[in-house]
Amino acid sequence: MGDARDIREAVEEELSRDLLLDAAGITVRNVNRNVALSGTVPSYPQYRQAAEAARRVAGVSSVHNHLKVVLPPGDYRDDAMLTTAASNALAASTAVPEGVEATARHGNLTLTGAVKYPSQRAAAESAVAGLTGVRNISNEIGFVFDVAPGDVNALVKDALEEHAGPLDDSRVVTGISGNTVTLIGHVRTQAQRDAVVRAAWRGHAIMAVVDQIEITG
Repeated sequence: MGDARDIREAVEEELSRDLLLDAAGITVRNVNRNVALSGTVPSYPQYRQAAEAARRVAGVSSVHNHLKVVLPPGDYRDDAMLTTAASNALAASTAVPEGVEATARHGNLTLTGAVKYPSQRAAAESAVAGLTGVRNISNEIGFVFDVAPGDVNALVKDALEEHAGPLDDSRVVTGISGNTVTLIGHVRTQAQRDAVVRAAWRGHAIMAVVDQIEITG
């Protein structure tokens, strides 16, 4: 599919064929295969569906979704009602962990909290996307990662054994607080010390390594 007109017309046709969309209020522009959608749709699911439909068209490099959700009069919900509905939807989803919260303001939902996996973040947005009264979703959920003490200890042990000399009595223990690992003990050489510190940094979710290892020679 070559020129801008072809791609624009193809996107318009795809939007009009999509049974989940009311495409009457959507305008399509194409500049160098970058498609921009503007205009209005009557629900947030249709806002998302329009972008997905445009991405299905051959030749489209990117989709910029500038659509606005203009709710039908019967679909408006006040902030308290929408916040409650969103909170209930998050709590009912087995894919969303505890601690994720929703706040509504003029139909715009903001999701906050922390999860371990991107799939949980996406699940939270999906759980509330279809609620009546949603105009937009701002997903501000962050990530928190747990350190696995056993993994860090194994990495440190392997590093010590790999760089051990004859009759080596080197010993390093790890202390873990949050995402910080503290290394305490003694080694024979600087090379061993460096190897242990590098090994600790390879642990899952490590954000800081405190080196308190002594070199005994």
